[in-house]
Amino acid sequence: MKKRLTTLLALAAVAGLALAASAAPISKNPYVGAIAVDARTGAVLFEDNADSPAYPASMLKLVDMFLLLDRIQQGSLRPDDMVRVSKEAADMGGSQVWLDVRESFTVDDLMYALMIQSANDAAVALALHAAGTREAWVDQMNAKARELGLSRVTRFQSPHGLPPGKGQRPDMTTPRDFAKLCQALLAAHPEVLKYTSTTFRLFRPDSKNPLEMRNHNPLLRGQSGGLDECDGLKTGYFKDAGYSIALTAERDGARVIVVIMGCADKKVRNAKGAELLRFALSKASRAPAAPVAVAAPVVAAPAVAAAAAAADPAAEEADDGAEGEAEAAEAPAGPESHTWRTVGIVVLVLFLGAVAGMVVQRRLLLK
Repeated sequence: MKKRLTTLLALAAVAGLALAASAAPISKNPYVGAIAVDARTGAVLFEDNADSPAYPASMLKLVDMFLLLDRIQQGSLRPDDMVRVSKEAADMGGSQVWLDVRESFTVDDLMYALMIQSANDAAVALALHAAGTREAWVDQMNAKARELGLSRVTRFQSPHGLPPGKGQRPDMTTPRDFAKLCQALLAAHPEVLKYTSTTFRLFRPDSKNPLEMRNHNPLLRGQSGGLDECDGLKTGYFKDAGYSIALTAERDGARVIVVIMGCADKKVRNAKGAELLRFALSKASRAPAAPVAVAAPVVAAPAVAAAAAAADPAAEEADDGAEGEAEAAEAPAGPESHTWRTVGIVVLVLFLGAVAGMVVQRRLLLK
């Protein structure tokens, strides 16, 4: 009942925001909602208003990555495929890599631009290349949300997360839903960390003026003030949405995910993010260690008699007695036995000598 009430309240909030047609300001301190989960088990380690609707802003580019990596895994897209820049992509504003309609880039280059620079023009270029139209791509984003079992609150309207235009609805999700999406992404495509953990990369590296892309996630390892365990995932911001962040970190076989949405202050978001990562890592389960094969000790084969004795203690005692008798019978005579034998021989010789003397004496008398 409580869960149903929470869902109804969330949907009511979404309806209210949607009726506004544009993004209504929602940010506050410390945040609109937050959650920390165990990436291996999905167990919730911390939550605070985790079902509150909020705007993901550029965090939703992780959904783009999910769909792109799905296609690469299926073989329908390759990292080295060339993407031709369309006018629609080149005209995008906000964070970008300033794509030009005369240019083409590999899927891989644009995926790095998507995660490091949070490039909106790269998001549209990839969406059009993969799905043909922006609308078709957004439909696939929402199909992924349904596939993952996310709540009805979660609804995507764009491939980039920018504020909605006049008459458009904002992208919407909750901390809990987005944590589920991040967990599924890491489970299906751990290679996403190659992109999300990169703090610096050149775009157009062979040109006269390559663009230096720098990751917007301040908690990544390698960043000033970052955490050694943090290797993702994505930040998001526009004025009415506030500052949001999806984080992941791994330590000693435990991986956690933290999602914070709707902070009014970037410093508060970063501090809360670091705090929740440390807390979650201290509570998360460790993956069980792989069993180590240990050779069985070599044991000499026991004698047949000993084996039989072990099976029958009475037989063991009987065998011990018989063996003792045999040893006594076969033992050589000791010194005492030898002395009595000598005495017996002497007595026998004396007796025979006496008999012989009596016989000789009788013969002499008869003569």
